[in-house]
Amino acid sequence: MPKPKPMSPLTSQPRERALSPTLLARMFHQPAMVYFQSVAELLSIRECARRLNVASSAVSRQIGQLEDALGMALFLREGRRLKLTAAGEILLRHVRRVASPLEAAVSELDMLRGLKTGSVRIATVESVGLSFLPSLVVEFSRRYPTLHLDVSVTSSSDVVERLLDETADVGFGFLTAPSRHIEMAVRRDVPIGVLMHPAHPLTKPEHLTLDDCFAHPVALGKRDLSIRAAIQPLLDASGSLPPPLLEVTSIRMLVELAQLGHHVSIMTPIGAQNEIAEGSLVFRPLADRGLSTNRFGLMVRTGADLHFAPGVFYDYAKDHFRALDLPHSIAQQP
Repeated sequence: MPKPKPMSPLTSQPRERALSPTLLARMFHQPAMVYFQSVAELLSIRECARRLNVASSAVSRQIGQLEDALGMALFLREGRRLKLTAAGEILLRHVRRVASPLEAAVSELDMLRGLKTGSVRIATVESVGLSFLPSLVVEFSRRYPTLHLDVSVTSSSDVVERLLDETADVGFGFLTAPSRHIEMAVRRDVPIGVLMHPAHPLTKPEHLTLDDCFAHPVALGKRDLSIRAAIQPLLDASGSLPPPLLEVTSIRMLVELAQLGHHVSIMTPIGAQNEIAEGSLVFRPLADRGLSTNRFGLMVRTGADLHFAPGVFYDYAKDHFRALDLPHSIAQQP
C-alpha cells in the first residue's frame, strides 16, 4: 500500500520554520482558517467549495498557503480521500476554540436585538433517543423555536469522544468509570437486569441471576455497547456454559425481542421505560454479586465554556433530567 503523501497544492514541501507569531496572527484571521476548518470537518475540498460557494482551486490555494506559513503539512492524501495529519488535528482543535467565542458573541448580539439564535450539538446513546430525549427536545423547541438542534445517536464511547474533540456540546450516555475530562452534571445509577414479556417464566422468581437467564433464550448487546463491558466479566466467570446468544447492536431491537416473548434481553431499563410503565414489558434487576450499576447521565467536557444556545439547552436539560422518573433508578447524584 503506497505511503500517504502530504497535500500541498502550491509547494512541494512547506517551509522549514513557521512564520513569526505576528504574521501567523494575520493568517489566522484570513479565509484560510475558514476553509481549513471546513475541509478538516468534511475531508473534501470539493464539498467544502460547494458549501462555501467558492472555487475548489481557491480552497486548495488557501490550504497550501496555510501549510506553507506553518511549515507543516495539515492533510495527507490517501487515494482520493483526505486525512488530517497530527498537526492538522491539533490546529483543528484550536480553530474550533477560536471560533467558539465568535459564535457566542453573535448569539449575544442577536439577544440584544431581541433574537435568540444558535445551534446545539447533542450526542446521545440510542436508549436515550428511544425514551426521554424526544420529549425533552420537543419541549425545548417549543420554548426556543429559533434555536437549531443537531442530534447524533451513537455509542457511549463515541459520545465521550465527541465531547472531548468538541464536535458535540452536550452528551447523554453511560460512563463505566469516572473521567477527569468529562463532567457529569446530573447522574443516575441504573441497574443491569432482565427485560421480558409479562408472561415469561422469569417474572416469577424474586431474585434473578445470569445463570437463571441462561435456561432460556437470551439476547444482549454486542461488545460495542457499553452495557456489554459491564456484564462481560460475569459472562467470562459464569459457572454454566451459556446457550447460543443472540447478540445485537441495537437497544431498540433488544426491546422488540423482549416484547415478542421468546427471548429475555439483558439491558438497563433506559430505552424501555415507556413499555415498562405501560405494563407491556417487565424489568427485573440481576442479583449477581460483583455486577455494578451503570452510571448514566448528562455530560459535558470538563471546563467547557458553553455559549448561549448550548448553555441554555444544558440548563434546561439539567432541570428536565432531575425531574425525570426513571424506573429502577438507584441513585441521583450531582
